[in-house]
Amino acid sequence: MSHELSELSFTVSGRVARPAAEVYEAVADPAQLSRYFTTGGARGRLEPGADVTWDFADFPGRFPVTVVEADPPRKLVIRWEARAGVASETTTTFEFEPIDDGARTLVTISESAWEASPDGAKNAFGNCEGWTGMLAALKVWVEHGINLRDGFYA
Repeated sequence: MSHELSELSFTVSGRVARPAAEVYEAVADPAQLSRYFTTGGARGRLEPGADVTWDFADFPGRFPVTVVEADPPRKLVIRWEARAGVASETTTTFEFEPIDDGARTLVTISESAWEASPDGAKNAFGNCEGWTGMLAALKVWVEHGINLRDGFYA
């Protein structure tokens, strides 16, 4: 039996030493997100129907973001544009699972819908790196108030 790979996806996860509601808020709130991830600014809270855009000082261009699902403080699902010819848009899911009696949060980020092609793989790996960096920056921001991204990419 042949199994053909039709799309690429990935999942990254890490633990943050803060309650799930606090970690969720650091992703959903554009003011906080702009402090450690969307360094060019984020507009709009991550909630369905919001007009959301993300801008990155170190990756020029503003990205429109569609909020598919918001279930605070457990889950956020967004869709955003991918590069033409690689995927029309990808779906990114953030899950916030309370651990250690709620003292810590396991954050899992999954992204899917990349085309199974050399360009799709290149872009999927690039975004995997980006979301891993975002997860590390989220941890340092929520636990210590430090912007890890500042000067990291440019």
